[in-house]
Amino acid sequence: MKAAVCGKPIAHSLSPFIHTAGFAAAGLPGWSYTSIECAESELPDLVSRLGPEWAGLSLTMPLKEAALRLAGSASPLAIAVGCANTLIHQPDGSWHADNTDVPGMVHVLRSAGLGLSRGRHAVRESPPRVTVLGGGGTARAALAAAAELGAEAVNVVTRRADAREELGPVAVALGLTLTGVSWPEAAGAFDADAVISTVPKGAADDLAGRVTWKPGSVYFDALYDPWPTPLAASAMQHAVTVVSGLDLLLAQALGQFEQFTGLPEAPEDAMRRALEDAVRSRV
Repeated sequence: MKAAVCGKPIAHSLSPFIHTAGFAAAGLPGWSYTSIECAESELPDLVSRLGPEWAGLSLTMPLKEAALRLAGSASPLAIAVGCANTLIHQPDGSWHADNTDVPGMVHVLRSAGLGLSRGRHAVRESPPRVTVLGGGGTARAALAAAAELGAEAVNVVTRRADAREELGPVAVALGLTLTGVSWPEAAGAFDADAVISTVPKGAADDLAGRVTWKPGSVYFDALYDPWPTPLAASAMQHAVTVVSGLDLLLAQALGQFEQFTGLPEAPEDAMRRALEDAVRSRV
């Protein structure tokens, strides 16, 4: 069986290392995982040409919204956030879309201490206050993760007002109150229990010297190269718990692996070691 990660550009992707190690650890020697460079306009044709030997696809930018549009069915979560990072080949040849970024982000943030005290992993007794930087597909996942972790309202900071407006229907579907913040006012939105940055490399660097971190808060940066980002370094200096895009990359891959293979639990330790080795090899 085959699987792959698709996007453009894609040569930098670490997903093949993670999934290949997972297949080996799970005793699936006939399985392979590769990368395919694919633009948004090329995705429908690519998917239509994949045969029954294909178990599924991982989707990264700029394909997450296109993946949802071409799928024959989709999970309620993918529909709510309006994008998918996973396509699963169905027995009838159709494709099912899902979003494992959201549960992956929930896992990462909960492990860092964010969330209501509903379970053994969560520690807060009141709804967490969350700020999201950015307005793209990962920001949508961040909103869903915030809702899952008990947030009732989220500040969203974007450079464009229309980007904030586009998140409105997502917030409504998730039962969140969304407050838009313009980029010049971004530093004032860091008085939160968690700040989640989903912006591209360099976009938030100017904030590092201007923000005031809330003691005991969590900073999640979806980037991992270069690392640490200026904002992550600032958070570390102020004893803020910091998690990175590498943490999310692994967490979302576990859910994909289980859907690709049908196995109940991904071999997390082996997949984590492969990711760490791949990162060290690129330093």
